[in-house]
Amino acid sequence: MRAADGRSAKVNDQVLHQSFILTPATLQTDWPVTQAETLDAATLQPLLALDPEIVLLGTGARQVFPPAEAMAACLTRGVGIEVMTNDAAARTFHILAGEGRRVVAGFILG
Repeated sequence: MRAADGRSAKVNDQVLHQSFILTPATLQTDWPVTQAETLDAATLQPLLALDPEIVLLGTGARQVFPPAEAMAACLTRGVGIEVMTNDAAARTFHILAGEGRRVVAGFILG
């Protein structure tokens, strides 16, 4: 991941304009989320299916907390969740991935 803001992100040499899921080993470009306010357990399931110890949720250019149901979907499974802007999530992803952590990041673009 090279850069991210509220409208686009650059992962390796690919510029993305739609929300996506990133792990240290995979990129899923088909995450159909456009707003943090609409997240629920079902929309977080693709991230949780990747068996993370921590989920980073990049909510665009502004930090926007999702509904309590979405947060609980992670916490009840013992998975940490951190909500931040996309640029902060990109920086944090690099740090955690570099430490060998099982990190999964969902970036909301819109």
